[in-house]
Amino acid sequence: MIKKYFLFIFIIASLSASAQTPNVYQPYSFQFYQKFDKYVYNPNTRFHTSLKPYFADDSLLKAPLDSFYNIGAETRKRSWIRRVVRTQHLIQVTNKDFTFYGDYLPDYSIGRELVQNKTTWLDSKGFQFGGTIGKKFSFYTSAFENQAAVPKYLEQYIAATRVIPGQSAYNSYATKTNNNPDYSYVTALASYTPNKYVNFTLGQDKIFIGDGYRSMILSDFASTYPLFKVTANIGNVQYSAIWASMQDIRAKPLSYDTGYRKKGGVFHYLDWNVNNRLSLGFFDAIIWADKDDLGNPRGFDPTYINPFIFLRIVERNNGSPDNALVGFTSKYKLSKGATIYGQFVLDELEGKNFFSNTGSARNKWGAQLGIRGANLFNIERFNYLTEYNVARPYTYTSRPYGESKTTSIGNYAHFSEPLAHPFGANFREFVTILSYSIDKIDFFGKVNYGIYGLNFNSDNYGKDIFLPYNTVVEHPGKTNGAGQRIAQGLKTDLLYLDGRVSYLLNPKYNLRIELGAVLRSETNNLANNQTKWLTLGVRSSFRNLYYDF
Repeated sequence: MIKKYFLFIFIIASLSASAQTPNVYQPYSFQFYQKFDKYVYNPNTRFHTSLKPYFADDSLLKAPLDSFYNIGAETRKRSWIRRVVRTQHLIQVTNKDFTFYGDYLPDYSIGRELVQNKTTWLDSKGFQFGGTIGKKFSFYTSAFENQAAVPKYLEQYIAATRVIPGQSAYNSYATKTNNNPDYSYVTALASYTPNKYVNFTLGQDKIFIGDGYRSMILSDFASTYPLFKVTANIGNVQYSAIWASMQDIRAKPLSYDTGYRKKGGVFHYLDWNVNNRLSLGFFDAIIWADKDDLGNPRGFDPTYINPFIFLRIVERNNGSPDNALVGFTSKYKLSKGATIYGQFVLDELEGKNFFSNTGSARNKWGAQLGIRGANLFNIERFNYLTEYNVARPYTYTSRPYGESKTTSIGNYAHFSEPLAHPFGANFREFVTILSYSIDKIDFFGKVNYGIYGLNFNSDNYGKDIFLPYNTVVEHPGKTNGAGQRIAQGLKTDLLYLDGRVSYLLNPKYNLRIELGAVLRSETNNLANNQTKWLTLGVRSSFRNLYYDF
């Protein structure tokens, strides 16, 4: 597998010519990216903040990133081992036409879940390689092989979804023998920037669109997927077209040889900096299945090659065979220390239901409103975020596919997980995050409070986006799916508290010693699930993984 990645990178990179400063990929992690809020959300700039991961070139991000990567740099000559642990990459080559770096990425932790009285651990061995060739090409790849023992709520999630959150399917043989999942995580990207206006990116990764902690339109919660992204920067407008290949591991395979059911996605996002303070964004997505209602393979629809936004019109002209979704984003920089932001996603528009108060099941939308900023109370490197997220029942769902009429492969999901919010739909959520850095010490605290409605009595109340929308619950005295309300069903409260303190050993690959504590409480009329989880570990890499659901 590793040889294939190097071959892929070499073939793409060998086409290099010359011209300008290459765009260097910076893996996305909320905890890492928020360190630069002071710069990217400054009202004196027009940096495009919503599309992540970023590429760091000679623009706004290069100087603060260089400053971070050189924290603790020493002028005196030190031993090679000390330099690798504290200040430099394991492998590092820099010359006029070629740069290359490589690192071993240890990610080990030991913990205790106090309610279960269970020992938890993570044994993760990884690597990363990256660099540039000439002035137009850059590349990056990382891979991890993992084994873990996790708290009960994650065990239940893995058993239900058959995947490790945001990473991959687990090795079923390993779980049969010892109940500890064995799994992998892989990214690989090649980037080509022929001029200052256009970038082409090909590889396996995730995309996050938005300015919040969550995204209601496209998040990085699910596993990585193959993608091709074209991004154009023209004045105050950044426009991206993304084509992705995804899978549904819950749907019945077409055959043993073809493996998991395939699905495709095309996403368009236009980010417009109206002025230094105000930005508006416009988004659309189409998800299509590999098989029509009669069981016939569909293949790729060539009309979706169209790189321009609002494919809903094209999809409708094709007879509306697929799942279309549109969204809107915005942000306004109130000051150097405060930016308000929001999102709105519309999964189905039927005017008479959208503007009425009937609670129609076809009134499917989600929204976000938040504020974030840097230097809270004028304290340097004290950053904050607070946001509210909401989604109506059955948002992100699809019509049924296949002979059984129970498969929802066309839903807004990949590899058994949502492409937007981890909760799926039918919820409200409040999130607050505080972080503070002093030299190499980081403090991070997060509070999630969610209210959602679970299914019970075999009724579909709208949280599970993998159920087709023809299975909506019918409320007494209502007809045609009316009377739906947010958090209907088995009303459940979720409180998730996450606190971490870490000491940075090597900024080049985010090697750190980290102490963490999680308190999770999920309660309803039928259950009271409690988790108290302490961890201590040596962590590395910039991966963004979510366990707050």
